[in-house]
Amino acid sequence: MSNNPVLSRLGFARKAGRLSLGFSASKEAIVSNKAKLIIVANDISEKTEKEIRFFASGKCPVEKLVFDTEAVSKAIGFRAGVIAVNDEGFAQAILNNLL
Repeated sequence: MSNNPVLSRLGFARKAGRLSLGFSASKEAIVSNKAKLIIVANDISEKTEKEIRFFASGKCPVEKLVFDTEAVSKAIGFRAGVIAVNDEGFAQAILNNLL
């Protein structure tokens, strides 16, 4: 587990089954109103970030991390640059650590 509180919380949320991993799964979580927060790694393509922000517009916040896909993937145990947090408590805890 990472020493960074954001990555640690993402790891805990993954173990709790509260994440949707990858662009398609995150998009589906947004469309079905399950997503409370979208996290994007700092090295995803501009097009991917623009699309996920479009889908999340008005539904949930989108936060870009200072970490790349590799660091995020290591924390959650799955390769993904776009992650939907589907739990209000985890989403708020991550947002609090980002601010």
